[in-house]
Amino acid sequence: MELGSRDAFERMGTLGIEEEFFIVDADGRPTSGTDDLVYGSEPPDAVPNGFDHELFKCTIEAQVPRLSGPEEAPEAIAAVREALVDHAADHGYGIASAGLHPAAKWRELDHAQKPRYRSQLDRIQYPQHRNTTSGLHVHVGIDDADKAVWIANELRWYSPILLALSANSPFWNGFDTGLASARAKVFENLPNTGMPSAFDDFEAFQRFERRMLEHGSIEDRGELWFDVRPHTAHGTVEVRAPDAQADPDVTLAFVEYVHALVVDLAERYENDESTPTLRRELLDENKWRAIRHGHDASFVTRDGEDTVSLGEVVASETDRLGVDRLSAVYDGESGSARQRRIRDAEGMDALCADLLVSP
Repeated sequence: MELGSRDAFERMGTLGIEEEFFIVDADGRPTSGTDDLVYGSEPPDAVPNGFDHELFKCTIEAQVPRLSGPEEAPEAIAAVREALVDHAADHGYGIASAGLHPAAKWRELDHAQKPRYRSQLDRIQYPQHRNTTSGLHVHVGIDDADKAVWIANELRWYSPILLALSANSPFWNGFDTGLASARAKVFENLPNTGMPSAFDDFEAFQRFERRMLEHGSIEDRGELWFDVRPHTAHGTVEVRAPDAQADPDVTLAFVEYVHALVVDLAERYENDESTPTLRRELLDENKWRAIRHGHDASFVTRDGEDTVSLGEVVASETDRLGVDRLSAVYDGESGSARQRRIRDAEGMDALCADLLVSP
């Protein structure tokens, strides 16, 4: 059983981006017969390591190479997305993006055959069998393991903010759930998901990781699917809260914010700053507010004494960190509102078309 190491945490401020997408047919519906796309041909030059299925054959993950910082992200994301869309088109498929595809019916779609996923399906059963979720994961390199754990602890308050801004999955199996992000609720039915507890230091996190492996609770450290975690293989803090996005500008807004936030927290760690500790139950409450209300959410403040609207948080963070893109995401129509508007006015076919990723 492979365990993480302090030695992995050696670079500060590097950036990794993982986007999950849906492979769709000519009608824009998720489709299962996609092995030829993922495994049966050479990957495009822009993505030399190729693409890979997620749990379902209709889901695919694309990763940018490790970047030195967010200034490289626009070109990297555009190149990988273009390569993926063109590669899919060459095989007769389209690429779509949302936290959940509104037309995906999990009982009618095939799971990937990779041994890792077959084992998860057997071990976890129903919650994993229906897990047609699609997310955005952002990694920021950290140069000290204890610092990474401290930053991950702090990021727990911010992850519901990112979820609320990204909420882009109101439909599940074709029905309106009444939620802004049904993806987050579907996904947290799996074990080892959602809001993690705080860890005192890297030794405490590594001890937890080791015990989960030794007790057979997980088969590899990648199965700690929390909303935020120290990644002990890549030497990063990984933020996993946002829904996937069709619009690359929205993805870039979250990448820019997460990177700026992590760098700021790293400086506060170096300055030995202390921050209020909010009970995990209240952090869970904040996540629920994001899941239910999206852009209209308000959140329990860091000290637990009040609430603050998402708009107030965005205005404060934009000013504090100097990030430019976040306000545009908040001021614009949310993903969940857009999906409902299009479905109600034009129907499911129009919504499926709207979720297609452009080259």
